[in-house]
Amino acid sequence: MVLACVTLGLQAKDGVQLRRNQVGCYPGQEKVIVIEGTNPGGKLRITTPDGKVLKAKNVRRAVSPLSGKTRYVVDLGSLATTGDYRLTLGKESCVLHVSEQPYHDIAKSSLRLFYLIRSGIAIEQGGAYNRPLGHPDTHVLVHNSAASTLRPAGTVINSPLGWYDAGDYNKYVVNSAFSIGLMFVAYEQLCDYFASLNTNIPESSNVTPDFLDEMMFNLRWLMTMQDPYDGGVYHKLTTPNFESFIMPTDCKQPRYVVAKSVTATLDFAAVMADAARLFEPYQQDYPGFPAQAAAMAERAFQWAKEHPMAFYRQRELKDPAVTTGEYGDGNASDEFFWAASALWRLTGKQQYLTDAQQYQPQQFTTPSWGSLASLGAFEWLALQKSEVKGEAAQLREIMLRQLLDYCDNAVKGTDQSSFQSPYGNKASDFGWGCLAEHCCCQALLLLYADQMTGTTKYRRYALQNADYLLGRNATGYCFVTGFGDYSPMHPHHRPSAADGIVAPFPGMLVGGPNPGQQDKKDMHNATYPSNVPDESYIDDDESYASNEIAINWNASLVAFLCWLDALRQ
Repeated sequence: MVLACVTLGLQAKDGVQLRRNQVGCYPGQEKVIVIEGTNPGGKLRITTPDGKVLKAKNVRRAVSPLSGKTRYVVDLGSLATTGDYRLTLGKESCVLHVSEQPYHDIAKSSLRLFYLIRSGIAIEQGGAYNRPLGHPDTHVLVHNSAASTLRPAGTVINSPLGWYDAGDYNKYVVNSAFSIGLMFVAYEQLCDYFASLNTNIPESSNVTPDFLDEMMFNLRWLMTMQDPYDGGVYHKLTTPNFESFIMPTDCKQPRYVVAKSVTATLDFAAVMADAARLFEPYQQDYPGFPAQAAAMAERAFQWAKEHPMAFYRQRELKDPAVTTGEYGDGNASDEFFWAASALWRLTGKQQYLTDAQQYQPQQFTTPSWGSLASLGAFEWLALQKSEVKGEAAQLREIMLRQLLDYCDNAVKGTDQSSFQSPYGNKASDFGWGCLAEHCCCQALLLLYADQMTGTTKYRRYALQNADYLLGRNATGYCFVTGFGDYSPMHPHHRPSAADGIVAPFPGMLVGGPNPGQQDKKDMHNATYPSNVPDESYIDDDESYASNEIAINWNASLVAFLCWLDALRQ
């Protein structure tokens, strides 16, 4: 869905001055835009789909605590009739789209992205993005860091399928398990919605929802990453160094599985336990999988209990050294909590409840690959109150109280903020992957809180984060490729850069503004436009710190936007 916007007198690189959600809004959603620098007074015109001209409801002045810039936050009123509303201020004009299902196309595209980034098969249902098989991973070497008596260094193993992790071509257990686990959170609350969502993938003709089919494609790879002899899980499947910006078929480096880690093993245990439950009704397509996944999950947890300090230390890897994404983490308490919670839910065994209590968090935090306690909390919150009693009921109540405390704090001050959203008001909101971990995941928690309380108290704020993500922000970008009228065209994503197609894969969420600018030293042809936290973004494929894509970030986008799309039901 690409909406027209005319920005006369402005260069495209400068963004638009009428900042609004470029994708669309529900009829009942509040309609707010932000105007850069110019007080609109009574000059802003709103032309309705039937040609009437309206005035804005009210305007407030807001000064950014990050840049000091003055902006004007404009309430457009209800605009409840569906259709396109043209907003005109001076020489600038753009469209606000109001629809009964404004998030459907972008939500579906965010999930379908996982099909486009599949590894080990030819992509034949991707339209312009079709490509031949790359990285079959049928000849993967056991790195000496992963060697054991029964699998010595140099052993060849078979580890196909799975998703490419990010802008690179490697596959990482920690991030893969987290990504599936985060999407499972939304799936469990929206089963009927996902049952009807067709993403046009090779498995669409079977009886299993396309969402679960897509998760299974990655689960099958994850299963190959468990050492069958001891239950530990290899940290990642990788080349020694990142490949150049070339297509998968042109990659020639050898691929290895490297050291087993406690974090990868626990993440594996958690997601396999969840998958064992969720695939139980779909054994017609995946016979025997639930029992196999359950056994693998319990075996992995036992390995982790026996190796609690087996953290991944990439600098210690030699012959060859490895320089790809580390996903290093020196604290496994959150992974233990998630895995123990998921296994208790699967098995009901007292030991897992005891372990979960030992590692339970003290406060709710937005989920990320390195901070997984909230995924453990969702295991308890997904249970009906009537399903638990005693110590389990107490733990569930603690998690609920922590969630609501988080949400109440998150929405404070929104009505005085520069962009009328809970996200984006302090410097700490911005950094590596911020649009996923801080914007989308915060909104997911707000929606979940409504689900838990049976209210719509937090929905308004979640929708405000969608407005921010999709254009009502300091850069003017809709941060999802292929949507809106000003979205990233040059993400740090190898196949998008190397396939000869102008437009990048659609439905990808970029990392977003990152004042750390860790990539600045490596950029040869690009320069960040600003050091201001919410403006420190550049649409250039060299910018891995602000413009990369990643499965965990898209997982947050799927969970958030699919939930918004499900609101129409």
